[in-house]
Amino acid sequence: MTTVEQPAVRVAQGSLVAGVDVGGTKVAALVVDDTGQVRGKAVRPMADRSHGGVEPIVGAVKAALAEAGAGTESLRAIGIGVPGRIDARAGIVNLATNLGWRDLPLAALIEDQLGVATSVENDVGLAAAGLVRHPVAEGARSLAYVAVGTGIGAGLVLNGRLYQGDHGMAGEIGHVIVVADGIECRCGQHGCLETIASGPHIARRAAEALQERGTEADRILRAGDPITAKTVYEAAAAAEPIASAIATETGAFLARSVAGLMFTCDLDLVLLGGGVAAAGAAFLDPILAELEHLRAASTLVGAFIPPGAVRALAPDFEPVAWGGVALARGQVMTGFQGETPGTVEEVVARTPLT
Repeated sequence: MTTVEQPAVRVAQGSLVAGVDVGGTKVAALVVDDTGQVRGKAVRPMADRSHGGVEPIVGAVKAALAEAGAGTESLRAIGIGVPGRIDARAGIVNLATNLGWRDLPLAALIEDQLGVATSVENDVGLAAAGLVRHPVAEGARSLAYVAVGTGIGAGLVLNGRLYQGDHGMAGEIGHVIVVADGIECRCGQHGCLETIASGPHIARRAAEALQERGTEADRILRAGDPITAKTVYEAAAAAEPIASAIATETGAFLARSVAGLMFTCDLDLVLLGGGVAAAGAAFLDPILAELEHLRAASTLVGAFIPPGAVRALAPDFEPVAWGGVALARGQVMTGFQGETPGTVEEVVARTPLT
């Protein structure tokens, strides 16, 4: 029997867009065609900060294109999400503390290396703006994307429009004080939510507790070298006592903070993501348990935060990269390609993602 090879699917020139999520430890890139199908994806460590720090970004985009069987000539636009304060119109990262970037002309640097129109936005805001157009949001008009990772932040969409605030700081729930006289946060305050529920501080709390009161039952924690948030949630999933207690306490703090955000902004939906949230049920279940406790104690909570109003995204879902896809597609559809791009409010929130 003769086997006939099927010809490779050709990628039309200029038919793809890319969305990129730049994090403190990794870069994730998606390449999507004009039907909304993912044609390629890649993850690269955010280790090589040469050439102004853009080499991992360029590498991730090229690798995603290679998986799609395409080159840069097939790419029409790139949208990038970065954790920090962004001048979207100029494509400049004014300040990204976790990346060590200050006044970095990121869009211009990427355009110089890839020759493709590029836009840059704050990561959680970009994710929220993309999610509101994605089926995962199930048509919610007012939602928050809460990222729990190295830091904690929220992107807000109110009545279908991204809300960033007058100073671009809306949704900074990680720096709301939740513990009076708590430990010092990197922002200079004491007792911020980040000092309890961000990845590094979950790991810190576990290491301290293990040293103070660890037993032979804490086997996974003891084997952690170093202990990370992932270690803690793996240990919690195995019902180890210290990790389980920390997961429960962390979930309670996050649940109360999410409830406060929902009350303040009258949200339909909160979607949780980020590196810590990728732990799955061990991360989410304590949050849902505390929300159920709040509902049982308050008819107001029950009315405004019904079951299902707080959910975690699948660990392999890339909300920031999908927001970048929406931003890139918006550039193309609204005529910004090759010109000064619009802000994410002008482009993403009025552009369908699928």
